[in-house]
Amino acid sequence: MTVQAPTGPPASDGTGPRARTVLVLLALFIVINAADKAVLGLTAGPVKEELGLSATEFGTVAGSFYLLFSLSAGLVGHLGDRIRPRPLLAALALVWAAAQLPILLPAAGFGALVATRVVLGAGEGPGYPLANHTAFTWYPEKRRALPSAVVVAGGAGGTVLAAPLVLLVTDTLGWRAAFGLLGAAGVLWAAAWLRLGGGGPYTVRLGPDVADRPPARVRVPLRRIVTTGTWLGATLSTFAVLWTLALGFAWLPLFLEERAGFSAARISATVGLPALAMAVLVLTAGVVAHRLLRAGCTARVAQGLLGALLPLLAGVCMLLTTRVGPVALLPLLVLAFSAGNGQTPLTNAAIADICPADRRGAALGLSYALASLSSLLAPYVTGRIIDAAPDPGVGYGRAFDLAACLLIGGALLAALLVRPDRDARLLLSASAAADRANPANPAKE
Repeated sequence: MTVQAPTGPPASDGTGPRARTVLVLLALFIVINAADKAVLGLTAGPVKEELGLSATEFGTVAGSFYLLFSLSAGLVGHLGDRIRPRPLLAALALVWAAAQLPILLPAAGFGALVATRVVLGAGEGPGYPLANHTAFTWYPEKRRALPSAVVVAGGAGGTVLAAPLVLLVTDTLGWRAAFGLLGAAGVLWAAAWLRLGGGGPYTVRLGPDVADRPPARVRVPLRRIVTTGTWLGATLSTFAVLWTLALGFAWLPLFLEERAGFSAARISATVGLPALAMAVLVLTAGVVAHRLLRAGCTARVAQGLLGALLPLLAGVCMLLTTRVGPVALLPLLVLAFSAGNGQTPLTNAAIADICPADRRGAALGLSYALASLSSLLAPYVTGRIIDAAPDPGVGYGRAFDLAACLLIGGALLAALLVRPDRDARLLLSASAAADRANPANPAKE
């Protein structure tokens, strides 16, 4: 397997109609991905009531989604460097559909819900890294922050669209129908992707999806990539961001109902606000980073320091949410559950920029796999904290404080460690040294 090394004008720089079509499809892929995550939290009330679940039991169901999430993200991330994007992403979408549709059966109870959420998580774990990896195949280095922002913004779009739609379907047809609707969406997306999707010119040469360009050998062991400050800082900071997202998906609707006294209609509108803010912040961060890089700023400033400001803001707001009155609560909640994710496209681009193409999928997948361990822990830990507290209000306060500390700590690590320019040079030097020492053998992982 060889790596594309385009010479001369690329077949696509991300501005052609095919690249834009692929990017839109990838954003829709993440829309469905996010809606699949959000549906359980949005139907939490009727699910808990029908199945008679305690807070800890509901947290177990929510956390089961992430049981195989990390493992799948890491393993399938490697496949992204070996299998073309068209069949791989279509297969993932069909797994999502197969996991959602059984919930339509009236006999599907607690055990079935846990089992299908485990399968769904295994299918969705690789979604973000593979969507970003595929988007990056259409864009050259230093132009990846904005397309990554578009993909990540799909997650916000999924929550915005899911909240009113899921609540409407739940009110009219029951909570099970909401799961079935998302299963059907996965099938439709897979059909569209098989027709219109595929990889671009900045990729590993795997088949007809890729333009015919002169190959160049690159020898960078994966172990060297994952020990760089950029990879470590991005992964640890994303761990905190994903903890907060899992907390929001599983518990924010219940918090608004039980502690803030919101009606179902108001919950629907409120849950969508962090997602809208997330979309704005993600896209804005991508545009600002793109302009900073074009203006000559280092990647440490455009991706590391700029990215660190966003989870820092989210952490401060999270600390304040349970310490203010009802007037200030809503804007703080919006920023607490949205601002952190604004760093995601920047750190994804930072990891991609230090990797050769034939290591990019594995590096992104492994980073997301380890970071998403927080998503496995957050719903269950939050349920235990709430059940162990003297009252739910105290429990929510403690759970939100824990998320805030993680966000602030992750932001500081990102600011200190994410230095793509430096790490890219170090990896290039190490690769050149390995080539001189043993030019006949490729690097081993």
